[in-house]
Amino acid sequence: MVATVVGGTIIWFVLFLVQLPFYGWFEDHGHTWWVWTCLAGAGLGLIGIWYVRRRDAAIKRAAAQETTPAPSAD
Repeated sequence: MVATVVGGTIIWFVLFLVQLPFYGWFEDHGHTWWVWTCLAGAGLGLIGIWYVRRRDAAIKRAAAQETTPAPSAD
């Protein structure tokens, strides 16, 4: 899951960088939202990376607690 979100974030950021030199063309044709959509996708992807890494860590912690025997009361 983490790799998928990281990959998607990288793709959004690369698309932003590729479109940046052509900003004038996008502006002339009223398509600047394409550039900013890619930047927003990269930014939201960073939030997604943070989220899935924390979720993955929580799942692993829960699995480790299930396999660890509970301390006895005796």
